[in-house]
Amino acid sequence: MSRDVGYLLLLGSIPALVLLHLVVAQYTKVEESFHIQAIHDIQAFGIPTRNVSDVFRAAYDHFTFPGAVPRTFAGAIVLSSLSAPFTWLNQDLNGQFAARALLGLFNALSLLSFARSLRRAAGKTAAVWYVLFQASQFHVIYYASRTLSNMFAFGMTTFALAALLPAPVDGQTYRKQSRLALYLITIAGIVFRAELALFLATHTLFLLIAGRISIQREIIPAGILGLTLGLAITIPVDSFFWQQFPLWPELTAFKFNVVAGQASAWGTHPWHYYFTNALPRLLLNPLTYLVGIPISLFQPATRRISSSMIIPSLSYVALYSGQPHKEWRFIVYAIPSLTAAAALGASYIWTHQAKSLIYRLLSLAMIGSTLVSFAISSLILLPASSANYPGAHALNTLHTHVLTTTPRPGNPPLPLNIHLGNLACQTGVTRFVQLPSTPSKDSPYITWHYDKSDSPSQKASPAFWSKFDYVLLEPSEADAVRALSSADSWQEIDTVTAFAGIRVLGPGDEARAVVEEAILRKALGPSADGLISRWKGLVELVRGRVTKGWWAEVRMEPRIKILERVKS
Repeated sequence: MSRDVGYLLLLGSIPALVLLHLVVAQYTKVEESFHIQAIHDIQAFGIPTRNVSDVFRAAYDHFTFPGAVPRTFAGAIVLSSLSAPFTWLNQDLNGQFAARALLGLFNALSLLSFARSLRRAAGKTAAVWYVLFQASQFHVIYYASRTLSNMFAFGMTTFALAALLPAPVDGQTYRKQSRLALYLITIAGIVFRAELALFLATHTLFLLIAGRISIQREIIPAGILGLTLGLAITIPVDSFFWQQFPLWPELTAFKFNVVAGQASAWGTHPWHYYFTNALPRLLLNPLTYLVGIPISLFQPATRRISSSMIIPSLSYVALYSGQPHKEWRFIVYAIPSLTAAAALGASYIWTHQAKSLIYRLLSLAMIGSTLVSFAISSLILLPASSANYPGAHALNTLHTHVLTTTPRPGNPPLPLNIHLGNLACQTGVTRFVQLPSTPSKDSPYITWHYDKSDSPSQKASPAFWSKFDYVLLEPSEADAVRALSSADSWQEIDTVTAFAGIRVLGPGDEARAVVEEAILRKALGPSADGLISRWKGLVELVRGRVTKGWWAEVRMEPRIKILERVKS
């Protein structure tokens, strides 16, 4: 019984870590902006039934900032609908946090489903190692709640991979599971990410060659139904929201990025990038791919299950390596399978440690490397990433400054115009972070008007800047604005710092723990003092007894200046 309780607690670490990462890093980057802005607009303005085009153009963000290609509203509709009851019951609950929490829990549930299927297929020890490896990897846990199209698709593909694991069931049951898996991958590809067509092809071909499915009974029905359902979801929804009939966003994106080759404008990498850079970063623990996966393929007891996960996943990565523009999120769908293959190898090593000194040493190395990976994820990568949203922090700082220095009871609402620079818009500013343009509970005496103009010709004119009461700009741009105006036209309110790399401390160097202190103060307020002191004491203890004075911490540098126009 105690072992089952321990296993359940271990499983619970996955959703707990996803929510922890969300709490520590609640803001979003520019690549997440379409979906998070769409969620906001649906929550705030509803789905119009009259004067649809006029409402979209007046209120919705995607008509003002459409992006290079259209993206689907399907995920935004689901998350905004599911999060609405929570924000209605708790008025203080931020809609962005609620929507991201639901997405993160969905992806966490898919990882737990995969662990459950792996336990059925390979035993409890393999499932335990899988959860340990997955919990100690940074990217999947951190990005599970992020509103990227890839992470909407990730949960669906992970549920599909769980169904494809060769569990001890009869052939007919497994074929039904395979059909369901092919449905899910097909729908995810049609609605959210077109590259999943390759992912679907490699897995389908492997299953067909292995004799687990047939063309007539599984592949054709799954293809027809998955295609029909996917198109039935995306075309009506997105044609309506984008006011283009008919519109299939992923087909448009495929033509733009792949056929026209426009994706290369965002940068290119060599063909081996996914294997030499992205996969090692995603798996994080080097023993997973240097020891765990090779052992799982080498040992006859684990070879069959391991190869069924590795071959189609790495085939997908190899095929997608032909695309010049590469990002780790394009191959994140393969991580659960590769992590599970490593877990099979670790499980074999663990269960045979009594028979060999080498396996005993490898078992200790696996435990140690997993602990180190978890420490790197939680103590270095998470604080570093949380410090990478200066735009949101700057806007919150501005709001606090204005609301605490501009009391106006009894007077008409004061309108304020704020210019948001390019970096601010890319690093956390969303409509959820902005305050409303009409008097509200949070801002009863001030109305806020935000400008995101990015025209170089406009910004070269002093008249452009004279329209604003406050500006959020990078230091160099802030200096340029001051140079355009008279010397005393602008005063600096604050400077917001952001992540600028890792600072390695040697013996005798002082550990500042700036980011850790900021995180604790944000979470606990004034009561964080004692915990901050204990954290610093723990760091010094580890430096003194374990690392001999060496340590690493986040290095910060000024990224956004908040300027206030001096009124005569």
